[in-house]
Amino acid sequence: MNIVENITKIKSELPERVKLVAVSKTKPNEDIMQAYNGGHKIFGENKVQDLVNKYETLPKDIEWHFIGHLQSNKVKYIVPFVSLIHAVDSLKLLKIINKEGGKINRKINCLLQMHIAEEETKFGLSFDEINKILDSEEYSQTEFVKITGLMGMATNTNDTAQIHKEFAYLKSCFEKTKVGYFKNDENFTNLSMGMSGDYKIAAEEGSTMIRVGSLIFGARG
Repeated sequence: MNIVENITKIKSELPERVKLVAVSKTKPNEDIMQAYNGGHKIFGENKVQDLVNKYETLPKDIEWHFIGHLQSNKVKYIVPFVSLIHAVDSLKLLKIINKEGGKINRKINCLLQMHIAEEETKFGLSFDEINKILDSEEYSQTEFVKITGLMGMATNTNDTAQIHKEFAYLKSCFEKTKVGYFKNDENFTNLSMGMSGDYKIAAEEGSTMIRVGSLIFGARG
């Protein structure tokens, strides 16, 4: 299993605009260091405790992304260092991130997570709910969160037409949100969609960030 070769291969298949987040959840520090020594520095974790432990023990120039469902009571542990929180799925969570960011005077980059899949289990907002958040007075008062884009997960299916359709819908919502709320904001550029099974489709549909784990590090042990 050559982690560096796997990363190089995936990057070679992607358009220039697409960032690769190597999903290192459940993986040991040695695996991350192998990727890091090969030149890759963007990693994603989905558990706060694991993320904090890895941040404390690994090189400080790693760009850490939190990609899981974030519980409000754990926000404070990651705001000092996290580069991007991918899955903000409520105004309540946004306000807590803002509050914790304010305590240390740090703006936290966030993506709003949109529900685009047919599965009921996935978290996320409807497009209507995203508009409501961005129109709300509460959002207008947040000084320490910076929304830099949207994120979503397609249905876990072999029907590629459906995956194309869901990602295309997310891309159109991203475009509408940009025009409607972030027209003059050069930071609103991130469309995080695509994982190990569907990242090529996501890239075709306009993704700027994919989250890949098993194709880099092997199946989760």
